[in-house]
Amino acid sequence: MSRDVTYDEDRSQIRTGTGPHVMANLRNPAIAALRTAGITNIAAANRHHARDSNRPLALLGII
Repeated sequence: MSRDVTYDEDRSQIRTGTGPHVMANLRNPAIAALRTAGITNIAAANRHHARDSNRPLALLGII
């Protein structure tokens, strides 16, 4: 699934200056971290990790 579909980029309100580029550069490592962990369904993983703020930190080995 593409970043556009998963993160609904077409409806983003960030449209001016470097904002869209910055957001894409933040999303890319998030997707890469999930894929490195063996996750294939990025949208489901985003929902899973959004429910508990410790999950993304644990995925990155921070906690």
